[in-house]
Amino acid sequence: MNSFGIAREAIDLAAFRAALVDRSCGGYVQFEGWVRDLEAVVDALGLESFPLLGISQGGPVAMTYAVRYPERVTNLVLYGTYARGRAHRPHTKELAEEREALLTLTRFGWGRSDPSYRQIFTSGFIPGASQEQMLWFNDLQRESTSPDNAVRFMEAFDQVNVEDLIGQVHTPALVLHARNERRVPFEEGRRLAAMLPDARFVPLEGENHILLENEPAWPVFLESVRRFLGVIATRAAAPEGPGPDVLTIMFTDIEASTELTRQLGDVEAQGLIREHNSIVRDALRRRGGNEVKHTGDGIMSSFTSASAALDCAIDIQRKTAQRQGHSPLRVRIGLNAGEPLAEDDDLFGTSVQLARRICDHAEPGQILVSDALRQIAAGKGHLFGDAGEAIPKGFDDAVRLYELRWQE
Repeated sequence: MNSFGIAREAIDLAAFRAALVDRSCGGYVQFEGWVRDLEAVVDALGLESFPLLGISQGGPVAMTYAVRYPERVTNLVLYGTYARGRAHRPHTKELAEEREALLTLTRFGWGRSDPSYRQIFTSGFIPGASQEQMLWFNDLQRESTSPDNAVRFMEAFDQVNVEDLIGQVHTPALVLHARNERRVPFEEGRRLAAMLPDARFVPLEGENHILLENEPAWPVFLESVRRFLGVIATRAAAPEGPGPDVLTIMFTDIEASTELTRQLGDVEAQGLIREHNSIVRDALRRRGGNEVKHTGDGIMSSFTSASAALDCAIDIQRKTAQRQGHSPLRVRIGLNAGEPLAEDDDLFGTSVQLARRICDHAEPGQILVSDALRQIAAGKGHLFGDAGEAIPKGFDDAVRLYELRWQE
């Protein structure tokens, strides 16, 4: 399905919902009602955890849901959105008068067969669209809601303000925004990313509020989201015949677990292992990692994205350092990239063995990676320090190791 088809499908869902609303009262045209709608959909589908996409006014709804249900939302992807609606942004008298004029045009021109009134809004949403796409969007606007409800929606969007809860959004977020789009100012997207505790901001070159498949921003959007979610991007030219996939392997290991058991006793030591497991599994869930197996005093996992694996390792160390408790918990982490062999829900081969040995070389609280992984992750924003060469147990040749910096 092409990008416009995806957008069309999403908008059709919104149109279906709007058709269910009493067009005379507009009772659901309020922010809390939209959040409850999302809650109802998730509950009806029986979803336990999932990434959540918020576009335009859907962004504040998605962020509010993530605050209320942090255990469910693994990742937030926010495009063309904001924390504060137009009424809460700095504005001039001229902008206020322009807004009133648009509301008047909507009230009197939305339902007419002549699309010239609605074309004003279409030009703001998709100025780079083809004539066919614009005509379709013009028709969709009239069919999806009444003129009165269109005005109610616009007024409700203006009043949205979730700035007070932004600091509570601890879900990893990817914020993307087109530099020249007309519906939501670019600065609002950048401002939102700066306010979120754990967010990356990706500026897109374009002017469309709804992304179209023929614009340069679309492949950048796809690649950014796929990398953020840990999904393998489609290869431009895959080699003939079957071949192994490159994976990043990560091992965690609790410092001196045997000694801790002797010092603390079985019950308390097992509690530390459970706490470690919870921290690691939560990070895996948020970063798209796959738990391969538990190793007794650690966890082996795999990732399709090198960046996601490194971010996961950082999450684990930061969460471990922030924990409160009288019993010590320090973790060493080792990572390597390669082409492991998969069999019986497990991974085998040299790349796995090296990841295990790299973990053995790490100090408590340290993240060590192979040179191969460092090269794959080059230019992705991670900081590495040269940790020197080592000859891992069972290997003949020395390998260069690098420390992934997570405290800076």
